[in-house]
Amino acid sequence: MLKLVTAVWLAWLPACALHKRDSAPPPPPPAQSSITTITAEDIEHAPGLSLEQLLVTRVPGLSLSRAPDGHLVIHVRGPTTLLGDQEPLFIINDLPVDNPVGGNLSSINPRDIESIQVLRDAASMAMYGLRGANGVIIIKMKG
Repeated sequence: MLKLVTAVWLAWLPACALHKRDSAPPPPPPAQSSITTITAEDIEHAPGLSLEQLLVTRVPGLSLSRAPDGHLVIHVRGPTTLLGDQEPLFIINDLPVDNPVGGNLSSINPRDIESIQVLRDAASMAMYGLRGANGVIIIKMKG
């Protein structure tokens, strides 16, 4: 009896090892980028929106609030921070600007913008150090 069980088991084992599966494993989910780019064409297709509103509608996770002095504050990484500063770092034509001109983006002509990039994760903001802790918004102007 033991020989019969051993023979069946030895015959069955290679058959299981050579069995091919018909279904392939599911493909990995696409990598989600933490950098969102808004082009000049995107800005042209939304003529009635301010830049702040355009950013909130096109970039997932962005939110707007009012500062105590009345200007709009864009939140890239949430409404609270450890340092008390809530605004992201703005880079306009490779120059860091602490606050956009006039405290809001309405002083920038949308027709002069080539692209806007919003950096949200630590890896993409690492080169900006502590200044980029609340997110980085890079604005490239035309010309």
